[in-house]
Amino acid sequence: MSSFANPTEAPVEDSPFVQFWNEVLAHKFIRFKHILVDGLTHHSDAIFPTLPVREGDRVLDVGCGFGDTAIKLARRVGPTGEVVGIDCCDAFLDYARRDAQAQGIGNLRFVRGDAEVALPTEQFDLVFARFGTMFFANPVAGLRNMRKALRPGGRMVHIVWRDRADNPWLSMAKDIVLRFLPPPGPDAQTCGPGPFSMSDEATVRAMMTAAGYGQIEFRRVDAPVLIGRDVEDAIAFQLAIGPAGEVFREAGPLAEQKRAQIEAALAEAINRQKIGADGIVMDSSSWVISAIQLDLQGDTQ
Repeated sequence: MSSFANPTEAPVEDSPFVQFWNEVLAHKFIRFKHILVDGLTHHSDAIFPTLPVREGDRVLDVGCGFGDTAIKLARRVGPTGEVVGIDCCDAFLDYARRDAQAQGIGNLRFVRGDAEVALPTEQFDLVFARFGTMFFANPVAGLRNMRKALRPGGRMVHIVWRDRADNPWLSMAKDIVLRFLPPPGPDAQTCGPGPFSMSDEATVRAMMTAAGYGQIEFRRVDAPVLIGRDVEDAIAFQLAIGPAGEVFREAGPLAEQKRAQIEAALAEAINRQKIGADGIVMDSSSWVISAIQLDLQGDTQ
């Protein structure tokens, strides 16, 4: 249940989407935590120095996952500031709390919640999300809750993947898997709209305008990402998580029947990629989208 629901109202039951994250996806993400956290280091290094964060600020990290971005933000705001990380996945928050405690981060707390349902209002100087808003089933509602969480004059920054063509680390494996398996049907269980749901600038600008933001700006960031320590690790990652993982999971027994062929095809493609100091890397591209809160009088949506 959402810890950010209004305490005067009846508790809000988890949506099927949140249940799916906790029951199906969480253990897959934990298995590949080394890729999902360490693999995004170059994006974080490019983005964090430019975030509008000052010492003493209160910051909300939406979809904080394993807590690595929340910990970085807590260091930025210093002991006079505070960071709250929110995520709908219990297992991720367990890792986040342990890491923060181990690093002695005292100005940081983690809360179980669903940003599409409810967030605190008018409490934060910055609301931040890294690769989380793309999974909102109702993006305008989620973005509006993030905006309403800001104090007057507060800022919002979220990071999303750009289009498929500029993110072969996600799109290449799906294209290969679809040579062997059918696409997921209309009733498929998914992690949400998907990693490319906010790739189009005009669409996202319209969403954010509808959610009550102004001065909306887009900045492109190109950076390599780690997809695995070696070929075997990279194949397992692609078949567990992301667009290729969804196709493979939904195909069920047929996927297992064709696993050897699929893995061979993936190995051939992955062997052509760059080898970095930590493993196999591929190109990726994201949008860093920033905006300010508009003071919408009488906003009750």
